[in-house]
Amino acid sequence: MSGQYISSIGIAGAGRVAQALGRLLHTRGAPVSAVASRNPEHAVAAAAFIDPGVRAVAYAELPACAERILIAVADDAIEEVAHTLAGAGMREGAALHTCGARGPEALASLAAQGVSCGSLHPLQTITNPRQGLISLPHATFAVTAAGAAADWAEDIAKRLDAAILRIPVEHRAIYHAAAVMGSNYIVALIDAAVMLMGTAGIEEADARCALGPLVRTSVENALQLGAARALTGPIQRNDLRTVAGHLRALRDRPEWLAEVYRSLGLHTVDIAGRGASLNADRTEMEALLREGVSA
Repeated sequence: MSGQYISSIGIAGAGRVAQALGRLLHTRGAPVSAVASRNPEHAVAAAAFIDPGVRAVAYAELPACAERILIAVADDAIEEVAHTLAGAGMREGAALHTCGARGPEALASLAAQGVSCGSLHPLQTITNPRQGLISLPHATFAVTAAGAAADWAEDIAKRLDAAILRIPVEHRAIYHAAAVMGSNYIVALIDAAVMLMGTAGIEEADARCALGPLVRTSVENALQLGAARALTGPIQRNDLRTVAGHLRALRDRPEWLAEVYRSLGLHTVDIAGRGASLNADRTEMEALLREGVSA
């Protein structure tokens, strides 16, 4: 594998992450030569999004197009794609996958052939390729790699003005759990709040609009000040009566909503206990959230 494609990048995958990363790298001096997908039509569309000069190929053709391959496919397809690339003759260069929960071990079949392997996970939510063009620069990438793969991961981050978190392979799963809680679960909590607003007679669009400023300010305060200083509300005030009222109101709602309220409430008790402004005994609050209220 040498010649005209030696400095080019091949991309395995045609989804939103593959398209956004591919176009950003291509326009920032790291040319993409080819894109591959299980679905040929998807490969054509992804290649066109990155640049009209990018080729759409099959997975098995990628090693002939580039010595550096970025694997941005579904998590459960990584090993299959790596096996295909190894079988197609990839024997050198570097390969990175974009899965958050897995490390270089997912590319074991390539590593066995002499390819430098690693993982490069964008710590960002990407709903479509064009949004990714905006949100990936200045984001953070979680890297688990060594050698040429680590060098390439650092080059990608530098081109995107991004920060790097170096995650030991044994900590990839817990790192990714944190990422899920910081993104997907925030979405789920907002949806739960919108649902509760709906039971109070508030239309969904109105609920989202009303909650928006509260959610944005709460998130910014938590990130800038830390949880203890950002916390407000009845648990921070140790307001047993209000929390008991919430628990009574939740009796007529789906049980999972009450479980979410109680579980997060218990963690909120812990956060409140860290604050220096109010050092109240929250034993009763904790008991209330664990045991609920009597009829």
